[in-house]
Amino acid sequence: MTPSSFPYPVLITGASSGIGLALTSLHLARGDRVIASSRQPDSSPLAALASRHDKLELVEADLTTNRGPAALADETVRRTEHLSRVICCAGVLHDTNRNMSPEKRLEELLPENLEYSFRLNALAPILLAQALLPLLRRQPATFAAISARVGSITDNHLGGWYSYRSSKAALNQLMRTFAVEARRRAPNLTVLALHPGTTDTPLSAPFQSRVPQEKLFSPDWVAEQLTEQLDKATPEQSGSFLNWRGESLPW
Repeated sequence: MTPSSFPYPVLITGASSGIGLALTSLHLARGDRVIASSRQPDSSPLAALASRHDKLELVEADLTTNRGPAALADETVRRTEHLSRVICCAGVLHDTNRNMSPEKRLEELLPENLEYSFRLNALAPILLAQALLPLLRRQPATFAAISARVGSITDNHLGGWYSYRSSKAALNQLMRTFAVEARRRAPNLTVLALHPGTTDTPLSAPFQSRVPQEKLFSPDWVAEQLTEQLDKATPEQSGSFLNWRGESLPW
């Protein structure tokens, strides 16, 4: 699908900063109606964006709670009969409020951080997909989740980062499994896991010192690259794990 604007809204989670905010701005710029979710949308840059765009609708949602994904889906259903695209950008690598950082050694692994990573990085997207499936079945649509290359089991040569790696690996498997079922139940739906590359966002900020400047991408540039891949994607590619170039990554 490569329209200048979609017939139905685009739902973007984690839209208050980073890639999610850049994707929100980009879709608005091309005329799409966007439903953007965040834990505190009214106190984020989304509020200023909403004041300038009447096609932007903000929804408060905490996807780490048991009810969060279903509540977001319920609110979305109240606003539209279909969705053209869903992009799940909410995710966690570190959180100072939770004393959470990527593990360098097995001894650093804490069960509460492992559970939290899985809840936001893996469970939230698939539970949202479960709740939103009726809004994605009747017209060509895309459901995409921002994954990460470090979630690749085949490509894991460095170790560490137990919570983040394993939760993204779980996300990849969940998206792949969803895609298999969608071929039967929603044949016009394309399901993708996307690796954006190292992006200059709060998520990567503590780990950018070793990243070459040419490999540290701006959120706006990443949003353009990912949107280009999403626009080109077809149901035949459903279930793929792609990078920002559209290249398949090893599972």
